[in-house]
Amino acid sequence: MKSNAPRLLEKYRKEIAPNLAKILDVKNINAVPKVTEIVINSSFGNGIKDSKLQEATVSTLTRISGQKPILTKAGKSISAFKIREGMAIGAMVTLRGKRMYEFLDKLINVALPRIRDFRGVSAKAFDKQGNYTLGFKEHLAFPEIASDEVERIHGLEINLITTAKDAKAGQALLSAMGFQFREGIEKGADEIKKPKKLDLKKKKE
Repeated sequence: MKSNAPRLLEKYRKEIAPNLAKILDVKNINAVPKVTEIVINSSFGNGIKDSKLQEATVSTLTRISGQKPILTKAGKSISAFKIREGMAIGAMVTLRGKRMYEFLDKLINVALPRIRDFRGVSAKAFDKQGNYTLGFKEHLAFPEIASDEVERIHGLEINLITTAKDAKAGQALLSAMGFQFREGIEKGADEIKKPKKLDLKKKKE
């Protein structure tokens, strides 16, 4: 019986998790680090009163995630920035399960390589718990966005939440999933073997 699970999830279960267990010396396969959710968010910035920018941002997050975003609102008023409590200041999407793995697959194999002069992401963006934050200055890197349709370019931030216990384990996980890092967090971190990239042209099983 053919599996309906995303390819990257299948690869994690069959190859990545067992290899990580050996690399990190984890005895229980269920304790191997994994990505549990991905949060994609974008701030309206100076466009908090620009309805067209807000609509474009919401549309972008919807198209690249396949899920309708929610608006993030100001928790308090800030007179210097003309922000009132409850005013929409951005939009965000939280992905889990199947959609999360499909987005992660696209991020690794399509979006990041499309960035001009891409030479890997920074290994310094992990927190102490092994979660990773990745920023995009332009949303055009995603294949769902056609550059000739874009009137306003905006950035977005992607937060990968993991079960890793520290930054080194977090980098080991993301490296094994296909992320390319410009530098290692500490000695030996840049020697972690990376699996071959998934072939997006291959038909889904």
